[in-house]
Amino acid sequence: MAISDIKAYAHLTPADVEALGKELDALRREIEESRGEKDAAYIRRVIKLQRGLEYAGRATLFASLFPPAWIAGTAMLSLSKIIENMEIGHNVIHGQWDWMNDPEIHSSTWEWDNAATSESWKHSHNVVHHTWTNIVGKDRDVGYGLLRVTRDYKWKPKNLAQPAVYTLLALLFEYGIAFHDVDVSAVKKGRKTKERAKEQLRDMRRKIGKQMTKDYLLWPALTGPAFLGTLSANFTANVVRNVWSNAVIFCGHFPDGAEKFTLAEYETETPAEWYLRQMLGSANFNGGKLLTFMSGNLNHQIEHHIFPDLPSNRYAEIAVRVREICDRYEIPYTTGHFLVQYGQTIRTMLKLSLPDSMLKATSDDAPETASEKKWELRAEREKVAA
Repeated sequence: MAISDIKAYAHLTPADVEALGKELDALRREIEESRGEKDAAYIRRVIKLQRGLEYAGRATLFASLFPPAWIAGTAMLSLSKIIENMEIGHNVIHGQWDWMNDPEIHSSTWEWDNAATSESWKHSHNVVHHTWTNIVGKDRDVGYGLLRVTRDYKWKPKNLAQPAVYTLLALLFEYGIAFHDVDVSAVKKGRKTKERAKEQLRDMRRKIGKQMTKDYLLWPALTGPAFLGTLSANFTANVVRNVWSNAVIFCGHFPDGAEKFTLAEYETETPAEWYLRQMLGSANFNGGKLLTFMSGNLNHQIEHHIFPDLPSNRYAEIAVRVREICDRYEIPYTTGHFLVQYGQTIRTMLKLSLPDSMLKATSDDAPETASEKKWELRAEREKVAA
């Protein structure tokens, strides 16, 4: 089940955890003090590349009646949308580039190419998820209210539909994100007023309306006879972006080793313990420069969760230091090949769609989630084997 004592799980003393926190604080200060023109030039180049791909893709789609042009235009538009969402939008909205004081590249002004509004994303992701990362019952990203990804949630017959539900979520991911912050369950429990939920729904409908008008009416209409080809290209590019962003995000949160936690642990948590929870609750995946770029540097999910507002182009550099710290304190540093991490995520969703009675591992020692009792169980098995 979820970890209720992080220090016991990590085999660290309170002094160890505080020392860990001081090292990470020092690393943060070092990166903050070294930010400069090289970093600013990076994000400006990325925005220029993204816009160039979008313009080239849309220009090519004027000839989308011809299959090669449709394929080329759709590919460029897909890449443009992925880069805008992953490396630009997500990171700009996190405030990673606010230090530049550029009003065009600032978390307070950026509106991304996504069905979700930037404001709703800031709350559901930046505030809720990054504050209560993987705390069962608090972090709504643990299954998004749709999927059972830990045995801390009781199995229900509706979970049998998880394979179909996940497929739809991946294809329509931007709409799932858009609706996520409405949080209907909070309204039912009295934690949110109906008026606030209605206001959020109105904002969501307006944003979705603008996105659909842009992608499925205005841009296709501009290409005249190629209307249907452009419309289908825009639809395909949005689906490609949705599926890819879903895969990247799920790889960072649901493979084996990305642990879950109880609310009791959070209630007495120090800043240093917050760092430790982020490290234990996140997972990286290995990849070269291209995969790193196309994932918005979120293959460094551990580093992102420790320092969500530091520039994404510095995560690879930070990762070397974080891994060394993890090795020194004997803290798990969960990483692996992208396909392995994604495969574990899919396996967990398929497995937990079934009742617990059909599963083999115990709830304290399952590969997809564990607790501090994991070590007791392992010691008992080793003793029996001896």
